[in-house]
Amino acid sequence: MTVAVIEAYAGLARRVLAGPARLGRTRLVAVDGPSGAGKSLYATRLADAFAALSGGDRPPVVRTDDLLDGWDDQLTFWPRLEEWVLDPVRAGRPGAYRRYSWARRCFLDRPVPVPAGPVLIVEGVSAARAPARPELTLSVFVTAPAELRLCRALARDGAEILPELRRWHAGERTHFAADRTEAAADVLVDGAPALPHDPDRYYVRRPGERRPTHQRPVGHATGREQARAVPPGKAGIRCRS
Repeated sequence: MTVAVIEAYAGLARRVLAGPARLGRTRLVAVDGPSGAGKSLYATRLADAFAALSGGDRPPVVRTDDLLDGWDDQLTFWPRLEEWVLDPVRAGRPGAYRRYSWARRCFLDRPVPVPAGPVLIVEGVSAARAPARPELTLSVFVTAPAELRLCRALARDGAEILPELRRWHAGERTHFAADRTEAAADVLVDGAPALPHDPDRYYVRRPGERRPTHQRPVGHATGREQARAVPPGKAGIRCRS
């Protein structure tokens, strides 16, 4: 019988640092999954784990939502990511991007710097798409039940986005099916776990994780980490309506 496993962000960060750099000298981590699954929080906590390991050197987190030119740019933003971020980092130079303002419906003038460091995290729908996989040190796919994801998105952005959101959900379903993103991911994450754990330090890996045969396993907690993973009194992530 397969069971979900509680693993430490710190353990995953260590394994990424021990892995090969494939984007020039940078280890590229992609955190992918459908809207409302918990990708943003996962990427933030993973970046915090890297910072704790290296004494404050927090890797940049580029969120693809900041690169979209509105709702219709769901998957076609990638050349912008390449030009502004991936190309310069691949060459060992710092990148910079202009963040899209969803309120003003335009890109802001002020550039957001992206240093060419040991690790770069890209988070968002299609971040782990097939063309990017040869340069990924790690790909993560986060998911949660569709009803809960809709609940989260509407709570975050407001009920007025519902028509666009439903179109977005249809687009991401089509993309994930064609791209086989989940099947290719190194780590499958439960974005709505029922297992008690400390969510700031640990995440729940879904059963049925699959990895390409040419990659070694990453992200497995040691026995000690798993023993510490369920402190008393800690609750899992739950949707509060």
